[in-house]
Amino acid sequence: MSLKRNILDLRKRKIEVQKGGGDKAIEKQAAMGKLTARERILAILDENSFHEYDLFVEHLARDFDMEKKVLHGDGVITGTGTIYGSPICIYAQDFTVAGGSLGLMHARKITKIMDHALKMRMPLIGINDSGGARIQEGVNSLAGYGEIFFRNTLASGVIPQLSVILGPCAGGAVYSPALTDFVFVVENISKMFITGPGVIKSVLGEEISMEELGGARVHSEITGNAHFYAKSEIECFEQIKKLISLIPRNNTDKAPVLAPKEPLKKFKIDKIVPGNPRLPYDILNIIKSITDGSEFFEVMEMYAPNIVIGFGRMNGQTCGFVANQPKVLAGVLDCDSSDKAARFIRYCDAFNIPIITLEDMPGYLPGADQEHMGVIRHGAKILYAYSEATVPKITIIIRKAYGGGYIAMNSRHLRADFVFAWPTAEIAVMGPEGAANIVFRKEIEEAEDPEAMRKQKIEEYKEKFANPYVAAAKGYVDQVIEPLETRSMLLHALSVSANKSVSMPKKKHGIPPF
Repeated sequence: MSLKRNILDLRKRKIEVQKGGGDKAIEKQAAMGKLTARERILAILDENSFHEYDLFVEHLARDFDMEKKVLHGDGVITGTGTIYGSPICIYAQDFTVAGGSLGLMHARKITKIMDHALKMRMPLIGINDSGGARIQEGVNSLAGYGEIFFRNTLASGVIPQLSVILGPCAGGAVYSPALTDFVFVVENISKMFITGPGVIKSVLGEEISMEELGGARVHSEITGNAHFYAKSEIECFEQIKKLISLIPRNNTDKAPVLAPKEPLKKFKIDKIVPGNPRLPYDILNIIKSITDGSEFFEVMEMYAPNIVIGFGRMNGQTCGFVANQPKVLAGVLDCDSSDKAARFIRYCDAFNIPIITLEDMPGYLPGADQEHMGVIRHGAKILYAYSEATVPKITIIIRKAYGGGYIAMNSRHLRADFVFAWPTAEIAVMGPEGAANIVFRKEIEEAEDPEAMRKQKIEEYKEKFANPYVAAAKGYVDQVIEPLETRSMLLHALSVSANKSVSMPKKKHGIPPF
C-alpha cells in the first residue's frame, strides 16, 4: 500500500472513531441538553491546542458477546492541550459509547493520562459522564476504578486535579471526584450518588428523584461535594478557565502573576462595617475593597455560607482568602464551615498560595446538634490546617474575635506571620455581655438597679478587655491599623514574607482530625 493510501486510510479511521457512538447516540446526547465529550474538551481548551492520545484503543472483553461490539476509543477521550497557553492534561468520558461505562482499557486510558500529568507536573481535568462500571467486564472494571483512585491520591498536593460532573457519576465512580481538588457541577445535568433512586426504593421503600438524591444543587448546598455550580456547560467551562488562570500548574511552581490593579473606588472599606457591633455586613465587600480590580473568585459559594473562601489577587499575585461572613449566623464556625475552610487552607498551602484571613466572629456555634455532629473534631480541622500551613499567613481582625474562634482564625498562636487589627476589634474570651454577667455577677445582683449596673459593667469590660490594645500590648497583634490602611499593610506583609522559609519536625505525615 502506498504512503498516500496509508494516509487516506488513517484519515478514514480517525473520522470513524471520532464519531463516538454514532449519529443517533450523539442526537440523544444533544436531546438531553449535553455536549459530546469531544465538544466539551474543545470548548475548554485553547483553540487548536488539543492533541489526542490512544484514539484507537479497543476493549478486551470477550464475555456476553462483547467481542462483537465495537466501542470507539472504549468510551473515553484523552489528551493534552492548553488553557491560556498553560499546558493541561484532560480526559472526557463519552456517554455516546456504551454509556461511558468503565472497562479495563477505558480505565487504562485514564490512568495513562493521569501518569503523564503527574510525570510532566501538569494540571489534570477529568470530565465524568458515565453509567458506571461496565458489568460485562466484572472485576476488571472495579480494578480500573481502584487504579484511578490510587493515582488521585498520589497526585494530591502535587498537581491540581479538577473533576467536572457532566452527566451521571454513580457508585464507586464518585470517589475519584471526591479525591480531587475541585468539583464542578451543572444544573439539571450533573448527578452524583452512591446508590441510585431505584435501589433506595427497593431497600427503603422511599421515592426520590435523581435530582433530589444527588443533583448539582444538592451537592453545592447540602453535601459540600461540589465547589463550583453553573447553570450551563459553557458557564462551567468559563469557571474552569478562571480557576486555571489563578492557580499554579504544580506544587513547585507559583501562580501566574498579572499586572497589578487598584480596587474599584465604589468599594469604600471605611464605610462598610456598621458602628453598631450587633449589625451584620457583607464580608465580600471588604474583600472586594482590597483585591486587585475588586475581583474575587469564590469557592463553595452555596455551602456553609457563614464562611467565605476563594481566590483574589494582591499586587498581581494570587492569594487565598478565608473570611467569616457576619451576615450569616454572625460568621460563627461550625462543623461544615470548619471543614470548608480547613480543606481550602491545605490546598493553598500545598500550592504555595499565601493565605489572608479576615476575622469577625463570636466563636464556635453552640448547641446540642453541633456537639452531637462532632463540632470538636470538625472544629479541630481548621486549627490543624492553619498550624500546619507554611505559606505566608496574614490575619486582619475586623471586629469580633472571641474565645476558641479567635485562636482558630489564624491567630499568632498558630504561627500567623502578621496579625493586624482594626480599632473596632474585640479580642476576648467571650462577648462583653456574657463576660460581664459572669465576672461581675455579685455586684450586679447586689446593686439597687441591677440593669443599670450590668450596663455599666459591660462598658467597663469593653474598656478593659474587648478591644485590640490588650492583645497588641502583649505582642499578639502586630499593629492596630485604620481600615483605609488594610490593603497597603497586606501588600507590605506579602512582600516581606515572599521568601518565607519554615522548618517543620521531620515525620512521615501528621494525623489530622479527619
